Amino acid sequence: MTDKLRVAVIGVGYLGRFHAVIYSRMPEVDLIGVVDTDGERAARVAGEAGCPVVADLDALIGRVDAVSVVVPTTAHLAVAAPLLQRGIHVLLEKPIAATREDGAEIVRLASASGAVLQIGHLERFNAGVMALADRIRAPRYVEAQRMGGFTERATDVDVVSDLMIHDIDIILSLIGSEPMAISAVGAAVLTDHVDIANARLEFANGAVANVVASRVSDRTTRRIRVFQDRMYLALDFVAQTIDIAYPRELPGAARPEIVRERIQVEPVKPLDQELAAFVDCIRTGATPLVDGRVGLEALDVALKVRERIHA
Repeated sequence: MTDKLRVAVIGVGYLGRFHAVIYSRMPEVDLIGVVDTDGERAARVAGEAGCPVVADLDALIGRVDAVSVVVPTTAHLAVAAPLLQRGIHVLLEKPIAATREDGAEIVRLASASGAVLQIGHLERFNAGVMALADRIRAPRYVEAQRMGGFTERATDVDVVSDLMIHDIDIILSLIGSEPMAISAVGAAVLTDHVDIANARLEFANGAVANVVASRVSDRTTRRIRVFQDRMYLALDFVAQTIDIAYPRELPGAARPEIVRERIQVEPVKPLDQELAAFVDCIRTGATPLVDGRVGLEALDVALKVRERIHA
């Protein structure tokens, strides 16, 4: 493919706006337009991105090669289906869908048409996460915390779908095994949905993970700690540092000493990396880092965590 990739963005709220602006700056992309149910918002973002407003999804058919879908989760299937059926490549914001059935149908449609389907699990493109993954061998215990203050954005879903699913996806990728037992607790605080939650995942290979997510905390904490044989690693998402501890044998000593290191990771802009990876997969035929199958696995676990909370 030598011509520019024709791309549009459907849904230009808080996150969709960034999709449009980033695409507008990519030399290999021609931003065809933006679609949004809010006409004023669509016009504002279109002006910022230097593209037209497109009336609706139907008006995009035949004019685009790929689309970012950044609409409420409950509308994912309805918006993505007509695109995927026509072989239009889709970057679908996380989670893949509101239900497992919708998610499975989205995956089926992409597979049937051969369209690239990438799920927007943004943290996989975090430089710290990528550096951590390079150092992981066989985790035995993982502990993740994702806590922050309350915002009105994304209050239509619970904290499991909003925040915890990021760490669920990362943990699944690091452990590489299927969760066999899940227990969870949670509570609503400021909304009608669960705002703070804790989950324990026990995997088929014996590994265990503990995940905490909160959107009603007084400070921002985003970190993940990994224990594996003869090594401990801790990533601070905010500071972009990885602390590592491991034993080193000393001649004549009864026990090894503990060596501690801190790695400062060079930050990158995760959304820029995610969109660039999406475009590259379309051009090269590569499988996305987070394809539909991977997104569906994360959704499955998130839904089970929610079930345990409400049980």
